[in-house]
Amino acid sequence: MVSLRSVRLSLRFVLPLGVALVLLGYAVMPLVGGLTLRWFVRDTDMRSRLIASALNDPLAELVKAGDKGRIDALFLRAIQDKRLFALGYCDENGNLLYRTSTFPESLSRSLTTAKGPEFGTLVTLPQGPLYVADFPVESAGQTIGSLILVHDMSFVERRSNETKEYVIILFAVLGIVVSLITVLVAHLSWRGWMEGVRSMLRGEGIFRPFDRPARNAELQPLVGDLRALLRSIDTERRFSDDSTTTWNPDALRRLLHQELTGERVIVVSNREPYIHTKTQGMIEVHRPASGLVTAVEPVMRACSGIWIAHGSGNADRESADRHGHVPVPPLHPDYTLRRIWLTKEEESGYYYGFSNEGLWPLCHIAHVRPIFRNGDWEQYVAINQRFADAVLEEADTDDPVVLVQDYHLALLPGMIRAALPKATIITFWHIPWPNPESFGICPWRVELLRGLLGSTILGFHTPYHCKNFLETVDRYLETRIEHESSTISHGGSLTLVESYPISIQWPSPWGVEPSVESCRSEILASLGLPAGHLLGLGVDRLDYTKGILERFRAVERMLELHPELVGRFTFIQIAAPSRSALEDYQTFEARVRNLATRINQKFSTDTYQPIVLKVEHHEPEAVNRYYRAANVCMVTSLHDGMNLVAKEYVAARDDEQGVLLLSQFTGAAHEMHEALIVNPYHIEQTASALFQALSMPEMEQRERMRSMRALIRDFNVYRWAGRMLLDAARIRRREKLTARLNQEWTDGSR
Repeated sequence: MVSLRSVRLSLRFVLPLGVALVLLGYAVMPLVGGLTLRWFVRDTDMRSRLIASALNDPLAELVKAGDKGRIDALFLRAIQDKRLFALGYCDENGNLLYRTSTFPESLSRSLTTAKGPEFGTLVTLPQGPLYVADFPVESAGQTIGSLILVHDMSFVERRSNETKEYVIILFAVLGIVVSLITVLVAHLSWRGWMEGVRSMLRGEGIFRPFDRPARNAELQPLVGDLRALLRSIDTERRFSDDSTTTWNPDALRRLLHQELTGERVIVVSNREPYIHTKTQGMIEVHRPASGLVTAVEPVMRACSGIWIAHGSGNADRESADRHGHVPVPPLHPDYTLRRIWLTKEEESGYYYGFSNEGLWPLCHIAHVRPIFRNGDWEQYVAINQRFADAVLEEADTDDPVVLVQDYHLALLPGMIRAALPKATIITFWHIPWPNPESFGICPWRVELLRGLLGSTILGFHTPYHCKNFLETVDRYLETRIEHESSTISHGGSLTLVESYPISIQWPSPWGVEPSVESCRSEILASLGLPAGHLLGLGVDRLDYTKGILERFRAVERMLELHPELVGRFTFIQIAAPSRSALEDYQTFEARVRNLATRINQKFSTDTYQPIVLKVEHHEPEAVNRYYRAANVCMVTSLHDGMNLVAKEYVAARDDEQGVLLLSQFTGAAHEMHEALIVNPYHIEQTASALFQALSMPEMEQRERMRSMRALIRDFNVYRWAGRMLLDAARIRRREKLTARLNQEWTDGSR
């Protein structure tokens, strides 16, 4: 039985369609009449020319002979054509000498008085609508008069009326057919269309419900191509929108207020942006050596909000209030740091154990086997839940914007989603994502994937990492994956998997900086090296993924191949201690120290060492001075997500000098093509690139550095955050529209 709602929905289609057809008919009728008239006038004009051409020669001879009887007979035969109404002949002075009996008197008088209509036009006389045309009559190349042809045009009106009748019948039939189709669609397919629209809004396909396969399999290639095209257009639009925006803190704040109605951002990470430590009774504040902190901290300064992190400093607890809150940065607070407290046992299992003995080596191809223990997993789950509880405590709405950072908190998005279904959760994975076979080593792979799919947006550095994640989900979970739109539907929610290459703050946060010359003189003096000495630089955490051993071996090989640089080149390695409680890291530190010692013994003199190893923490301002002083910066990671050291070095070189030597296994290598790209496993290749960097002309350095600095200026960290927040705002609008459609459908079905 047809429901009242179905009839009402049908009428919504049929009535506007009927009105539109009526209005269209009224608009078309005058056009049809005018078009018909123009066609027949053109046809009559062509007929007139043919008749005049045929009559010209015999008429000219008869006019010269003055034979009126034969002229009348000639005209009488000509007007046997039903359309040719009358004929007349005028001499050179316009006197009408000969005419048929049908020639209109009013037209005869107009010829005499020269007040009649122009010839070659339509006129309306008592006899009806007529078309009057005149053509010269020539004899021996001279014009002796003119032939006047008068055509009856009354047939045009009859033909026009017939045409209008046909058009009216056509529109009536078309209206009936379209109405029937519309009613059929409204009655039989309304629910499917609504589900399809909601599915499309969620990004899961074009007009396809969640629980139904495509009915027309032959159309699926076309649908896939269409979705791919839409995604390509959307990508181009995003790039165009980005390129017209100057990304800075103010732009990010405007975005939050315009697109996200001023929502307060909640950032969650294991690493805190500021650490309070007590030394000899004095509390000091410093920023840890972390690419995550380097990227996210400027964003938080711009957006305000709250940052939830593990308080790891020995003076963190006494520096915070009873809720674990502390305003930061210390001198000019822009946001609040909320600290989570862990016991030594919890830190050992969650951080050192599962995160850094399990997930870290699993995701990095660096020849260290991952270790997984049940106890570590249990701590990982418990601490992720503790972070989730903190998010719930800090959220002041039921739909907060939460930025989850990195592999320590893979379960957190799912936990937040379970408690706050309306939350917008942006998760960024700062390290590489392995292929499905490698990830399959993890015993809790399914739980990790489900946790990450609680995200609204899941971001990686490169499209390759996105592809690996989609393939991993496809391998281990039952989900709906739309590769063209890079979305995953799981558990009733949708996750957009997208690449967002991370970057750094621009312009430099240091304000007025010391000159490059003063920085170089200061560092050379601190090392006891003469002016003009060449400096190489590496800045890393002391981690086996950073390629420090391979870097040292390349320095050694370069000095072997170019002994003229011995005593003229020194390589400075700043290596911040990292995860020193783990045996693999202790072993790695020992290997780094031993290799540096061996190379120094091989090449050193009383006043010279080729490698200066600084295993200690350096504040960002101090590292920036080293960047400005170094002739070459070596970033030789064996496997890395992005590696912001490369971008920091380029940003520091406002003199447009210096050379970046960059591993092909970093995310930065996909953007910074002007660097010297090397395979760090190939020692000779890296050594050759190092020598090329040290001997590169200043002009070439300037061209390379200028191009890379322009890239970092345009694709800075504010653009990275802004792009994710814009996508989040778009998804929030789409979800609200979907919810409204669902509500309207529910209300209308009652």
